[in-house]
Amino acid sequence: MRNNTITSPRGFRAAGVACGIKENRALDLGVLVADSSCTAAAVFTRNRFCGAPVVVGREHVASGKLRAIVANSGCANVATGERGIADARTMCARVSSAIGASAREVLPASTGVIGQFLPMTKIRSGIDAAVASRSSSAAAGRRFARAIMTTDTRLKQACERVPRGRSPTTIAGCAKGSGMIAPNVATMLAFLTTDAELPARTLRRLLAEAVEPTFNRVTVDECPSTSDAVALLASGVGGKLASGRAVASFASALRAVCESLAYQIVTDGEGATRVLEVIVRGARTAGDAHKAARAIAVSPLVKTAVNGGDPNWGRILQALGATPVTYRPERVTIRLDRTVLFTNGAPAARLDAHKLSKIMRRRHVPIVVDLGAGRAADRVLTCDLSRQYVTINADYHT
Repeated sequence: MRNNTITSPRGFRAAGVACGIKENRALDLGVLVADSSCTAAAVFTRNRFCGAPVVVGREHVASGKLRAIVANSGCANVATGERGIADARTMCARVSSAIGASAREVLPASTGVIGQFLPMTKIRSGIDAAVASRSSSAAAGRRFARAIMTTDTRLKQACERVPRGRSPTTIAGCAKGSGMIAPNVATMLAFLTTDAELPARTLRRLLAEAVEPTFNRVTVDECPSTSDAVALLASGVGGKLASGRAVASFASALRAVCESLAYQIVTDGEGATRVLEVIVRGARTAGDAHKAARAIAVSPLVKTAVNGGDPNWGRILQALGATPVTYRPERVTIRLDRTVLFTNGAPAARLDAHKLSKIMRRRHVPIVVDLGAGRAADRVLTCDLSRQYVTINADYHT
């Protein structure tokens, strides 16, 4: 079976172990280690109560070089003061010592409950076990992806290969995210690898360009996490991307990987039964397009209607009308998939509620709004809001 995990690009090995952070003995600590130093780029949450790993991670990736990532689930190491910072640095030092690298070449990440200290005795032994068992196999890649999961119900992985002579350039990644998801520079945890050789400046630009229309266009509950990070490591084993065309092909594949991971996160939103795609066209500005799409996507009234298969399109109108976006109401057209709901300031003729309900109950529900005010467009992906979301989050800590 072909390896499509985070270890599929040449030059990377990974592992995932259970070190006892989670009471159910599930995998809860993973390491991703490159055979040699990589060029690297990362983006992080803007949440002002960002976790200790985010603080340390920003410092370490600033040089544009990384050798490894160490990530745990079950405890976010957020709001833990100086001890939390020290613990994040200890994680990096433990990995670096085992692989013969500088501690500043290791990116730390933690996800889970906020306001609890990491169990460092368990973390240290888990790091030792993970580093010792790392492998370039698909099984190792899957174990790493599983080790970073919290309320996720499934692995989230993606891989793209760009034809290039005898050996294609490979880009792969994995992500975790199910709740506490909202676009804010980066969202969730997502780790990406490639065997292409690219300078750090180019890598930073390409990552930012890939994140903006993908990870930054998803929301589950409009709660930007304290721990969000997206990191990309390039081993360079496959050689330089010498031409502009090669870089463009790489950028397209990178976006495809990010797009797939972002969609998988929304599909696995806590309690989700279907994906809602909100597309806004005809906006005066790009900012207006995004504000309008986001307002509809985050509306609990819209999201619960989608959950119940209720074609109550007045809720879409209400969410749009509450925005400061520039448009004239009589020029707005709203569609559910291809079916016109509202146009010329009035309901469309001969609306079939039964047909609309069937569309609302599909696994993918597209809402398309044309503001008739310009040429800008945007889209936001979200999921429905179910009773199960409340149950999951009411019991998350206890």
